Amino acid sequence: MDIKMIKIEPPEGVNMICGQTHFIKTAEDLFEALMNASAGIKFGLAFCEASGPCLVRYEGNDGELTNLAKATAYKIGAGHFFIVFIKDAFPINVLDRVKACPEILNIFCATANPVEVLYVESEQGRGVVGVIDGYSVKGIEDDKAKKERHEFLRKIGYKL
Repeated sequence: MDIKMIKIEPPEGVNMICGQTHFIKTAEDLFEALMNASAGIKFGLAFCEASGPCLVRYEGNDGELTNLAKATAYKIGAGHFFIVFIKDAFPINVLDRVKACPEILNIFCATANPVEVLYVESEQGRGVVGVIDGYSVKGIEDDKAKKERHEFLRKIGYKL
């Protein structure tokens, strides 16, 4: 089998979470988890059903993000793959709730970076084998970069 790739580029100001799930309840349970995780969050989510009618199931509270999630999940088309696009929140605000959903098996990534989803395809279907999240390392943090990291975390409210 050959490993193939589909690129996902979240729009400016949008983060994504993707992973593997296992049951039709995923769409509703993730909707509830996200709504309860962060006040003011906007999101769209979709997952690829892997049995029965094999549909892309979806929910969301933002039409644009929901449409993006539906289109992305359909393009990837791998059984039990799910994707969530969020804005007005960060993955760190919701990831514990997402992982706590009983249907969620694993998280491939949570990021605002461009992502390459790697998959294989057989006669039976497609399966995601991993993701490439962002870019390769270019060096090691120096004192200036460390200071910039500290300042950034304080600017966005994650540190005092």
